[in-house]
Amino acid sequence: MHMPRHFIKTLARLSTAAVVLAALLMSASCVDEHEYADTPADNFEALWRIIDEHYCFFEYKREAYGLDWNEVKARYAGQIDPRMSDTQLFEVLGNMLAELRDGHVNMYSSWDTSRYWSWKEDYPSNVSDTLLNLYLGTDYRMVSGLKYRRLDDNTGYVRCPSFANSFGDGNLDNILFYLAPCNGLIIDIRDNGGGLLTAAEKLAARFTDRSLHVGYMQHKTGPCHDAFSDPEPQTLKPSRGMRWHKPVVVLTNRAVYSAANEFVKYMKCCPQVTVIGDRTGGGAGLPFSSELPSGWSIRFSACPMYDRDMQSTEFGIEPDHYVSLSQEELLKGRDSIIEYARKIIAQGQTGAGVEGRTAGANETGL
Repeated sequence: MHMPRHFIKTLARLSTAAVVLAALLMSASCVDEHEYADTPADNFEALWRIIDEHYCFFEYKREAYGLDWNEVKARYAGQIDPRMSDTQLFEVLGNMLAELRDGHVNMYSSWDTSRYWSWKEDYPSNVSDTLLNLYLGTDYRMVSGLKYRRLDDNTGYVRCPSFANSFGDGNLDNILFYLAPCNGLIIDIRDNGGGLLTAAEKLAARFTDRSLHVGYMQHKTGPCHDAFSDPEPQTLKPSRGMRWHKPVVVLTNRAVYSAANEFVKYMKCCPQVTVIGDRTGGGAGLPFSSELPSGWSIRFSACPMYDRDMQSTEFGIEPDHYVSLSQEELLKGRDSIIEYARKIIAQGQTGAGVEGRTAGANETGL
């Protein structure tokens, strides 16, 4: 049994695409005037209040599907019983969190993680590991989690399954140098669930020669649902390394989330970039962590992000072309989404190629 808590520790993950501190967790504390014991009722009340005061998408989701957090509390309060087991309590609290329809909302115990994955599991996957293996073959190159090769039609192909780890500048230089003779480039981020915003930004920075306004970010300033800072512009600055000027096609599906969702947002602002596949899964809020009296930790979205038109991307980003994985083509060993990308590149073989950059004056592309 845990002692009553006079405060709830919080860890805020604060980041913008314009600063190097993206994706680093910074410590903060939030003093709570309430004392909570480790009982089902107090754990329920603590969780509801933490979300109520810090979650960032209440207004947006009220408009999108009628979310009423007070109504949710009244509905789930009747399921709380002082005699219920930890497992039963965990299930009820997890179901309540699922009402937020947010893949960034998780609760962690020593035996399970509550999650809302309908944002991707209710849709076609539009990716096949078998087909990816056919296109990559066995002689592909691999570095920093990226797999890449030249396809047989002289199209460059880069498979980026995650942004969990950062990329070295030298690694990206070597990849682009190797693919420089290609007519265009396919960046396949299907099933990329996110990771470090810095990694997404570093990769996207290879596809612009000038600073680009790519969106906005806000921060919570108080417990009210509409208490936010003024929107802070997000800027994508060009890399000082090698940059790509030929056509680029980004492949997406519903499992593209969080930092990968931001990558798509950045790339849509870059020249000569086309996005094809399915709508991304979303995840436009940076996570914030806290703890319940039971010791279970809770993570949820606390800092909303928007595209350059100040539109939320929480529920995903539309592709420029909707393309699905064809069952008929799959049986032939062909990925219809990759093939569509190759077709786009074949129709637009223009651009100046890859330009080398080294550190020095006038390297920002401004």
